[in-house]
Amino acid sequence: MDEQNIFELGLIINPIAGMGGPGALKGTDSREILEKAISMGAKPTALERAKELLQNLTSVKSKIKFLTCPSYMGENSLREMEFNHSLIHDPLFDGVSSPYDTTNEHTKVAAKKLIQNPNLRLLIFIGGDGTARDILNAIDKQIPCLGIPAGVKVFSSVFSMNPRVGARLILQYLWDETPLRESEVLDVDEEAYRKGTLDVKIYGYMLVPHVPEYSQASKMGTPSSDLDNQERIAKMIIESMEDDTYYLLGPGTTIKVITDELKQEKTLLGVDLMHNRKIVAKDLNEQQILEYLKKGKKVKIILSPIGKQGFILGRGNLQFSPTVLKKIGPKNLIIVSTKYKLSTIKNGVLKIDTRDSQLDEEFKGFYRVIVDQDEIKICEVK
Repeated sequence: MDEQNIFELGLIINPIAGMGGPGALKGTDSREILEKAISMGAKPTALERAKELLQNLTSVKSKIKFLTCPSYMGENSLREMEFNHSLIHDPLFDGVSSPYDTTNEHTKVAAKKLIQNPNLRLLIFIGGDGTARDILNAIDKQIPCLGIPAGVKVFSSVFSMNPRVGARLILQYLWDETPLRESEVLDVDEEAYRKGTLDVKIYGYMLVPHVPEYSQASKMGTPSSDLDNQERIAKMIIESMEDDTYYLLGPGTTIKVITDELKQEKTLLGVDLMHNRKIVAKDLNEQQILEYLKKGKKVKIILSPIGKQGFILGRGNLQFSPTVLKKIGPKNLIIVSTKYKLSTIKNGVLKIDTRDSQLDEEFKGFYRVIVDQDEIKICEVK
């Protein structure tokens, strides 16, 4: 192998990223929450995201060499997929015997070690906003980075849409076909998030390869001017609700206005259950949703896209797991959006990232989006 023609890439996997999502825990940035997620049966999924990324890079396997972390933070995935790689070394990694032994300190040390290689073209990390923040704190803008989404909170614009297009973005960058830009690293206060307050803060910027079709935008907040539009949408939803049908209400202010109109209390950032226009269960996790699905009633999900990003599934609502979505089906999705929010989403195209690529394909298509009272738009979901 001619080492002169090899692209050297860094890889950091946060193996516990996303584990708090199905359990409605809003993240896994603390050991206490991680242990709670484990006790609820959560399994690591970031390694599957890594595998999906690498599968989409196999066509250029002979042209890539990875520098990565020992064990679960990169080595195991690269060995399984038979990619050329070498390891960084630090005593901190000696005690890692399971995915659950890793912390944000491992991520920071890894980033600092990786950028000591002067030939590194790009640092790829698999995780969520907390992982991005750790890497930013460790190395700032010393080297271009790209995030592959695997966390619960993926609001930053340093991520690709999913692992598949992440691979395309990496290739375009290596072949000098896409520019770098400064992209925002956002994160939320997880404790406030669990209590229903979305406190999003910009922590800085990373240099990131950017292609609009492949790169994620930062989450946009809801302007106060949207309130009247939200109320009209809520009235239309309430009028159309079917008796004896379960409605799973996703996160967000647009959906919360539905319950406000009905004088029902909703968790702003959780998934609640409504039956006959009353909230009957709040802040459900994946297993609780599955228990209600066993009751045999008709079930629909009401969702609103994230402003600017356009995601309806896979960002902040991992309680809607692949298992849940397979049982409910795409025909039972109800999508609502204010006109302003929809106008911020490029071409009005909505996105999904269920963490199951086959399921993503099944849910793609054209959907009715309720944008006002007696007004809908047909939007593509892909």
